[in-house]
Amino acid sequence: MELLNLFLISIIIIAICAIVYIFYFNKMQYLKTKIEKAEGIIDETLRQRYDLLVRADNIVKSTLKDNKEYFKEYLDLKNKNITNFDMDRKLKEAFNTLEKFKDDYPELGKNKELKDIFITIKETDEKIVAITSYYNLNTNQLNAFIRKFPSNIIAKFHHFVVKPFFDGKNMNDDIYDDFKL
Repeated sequence: MELLNLFLISIIIIAICAIVYIFYFNKMQYLKTKIEKAEGIIDETLRQRYDLLVRADNIVKSTLKDNKEYFKEYLDLKNKNITNFDMDRKLKEAFNTLEKFKDDYPELGKNKELKDIFITIKETDEKIVAITSYYNLNTNQLNAFIRKFPSNIIAKFHHFVVKPFFDGKNMNDDIYDDFKL
């Protein structure tokens, strides 16, 4: 009788461990999928923003008729290997420059297509803010699972690694002054 009780207790413990394992593994997979989907949306939005810059550059060139390369530094970004965060920062910088051009040259401010571009820029700004917040929230949750017991054992077994936040900061390093403006 005692052997049967020991066997049943062993089966119950194994079943509980299996349930915990399945729960944590599925939760980490779910968060990983949400993060990957957010990364895809961020990539797509940044491509859209880059295309807006190209269109705006063409409008500026055709309107001002001076053949200057005002946005060359920003248009060359597609050939550089930079993070999405850095791409977003550079594109915001370019759009701020474009905004100044619009203020300095009244003929640009009157251009209908450029006005439409500015409306789309504002929409993509809002989308980037929302999706990066979503990305960081899910990254934070996944990283918590990767660091906490018992899910950290499952994470190591399945090669889950701590993911950086959208700004690319490594919260596990000893560098405390990696704030970027």
